[in-house]
Amino acid sequence: MGLSKAYFAAGCFWGVEYYFQRQKGVKSVVSGYMGGFVANPNYELVSSGNSGHLEVVEVIFDDNIVSYEDLAKLFFEIHDFTQTNGQGPDIGSQYLTAIFYTDENQKNIAQKLIIELEKMGYKVATTLYPEVTFYKAEDYHQNYYNRHNKMPYCHSYKKIFN
Repeated sequence: MGLSKAYFAAGCFWGVEYYFQRQKGVKSVVSGYMGGFVANPNYELVSSGNSGHLEVVEVIFDDNIVSYEDLAKLFFEIHDFTQTNGQGPDIGSQYLTAIFYTDENQKNIAQKLIIELEKMGYKVATTLYPEVTFYKAEDYHQNYYNRHNKMPYCHSYKKIFN
């Protein structure tokens, strides 16, 4: 196997980046934008909600160390996947919960986890999309919480899966 990519949208990418950076087997996490209808978007356009993009993290991981399923579980455990209008205090289409899968295997794993969450009684708002062009966010968005020595304000870890 080796290095693989995963794309997760769970609200503000700073907090999502923070938690994935701490996962064993993750080699890099890049904040960016996916899913919109404007080429080469910038933060100003995305944050207006008028480009159709979501704030997303690109996770490069070693699947010999960590599985996609473990990363997808972490994704669900670090944000409110039931919120339909954003994430925490961040309201708007750019902050919606979504997974952009790179292949049918990732799609099937995500669908399986959503079904599992629904069986637990959760109303899952997370949407699944096939991978589209990923646009890296501006440098000042990268590695945000580590550079500013702060903790995420709208993301926290809550164990859900066994």
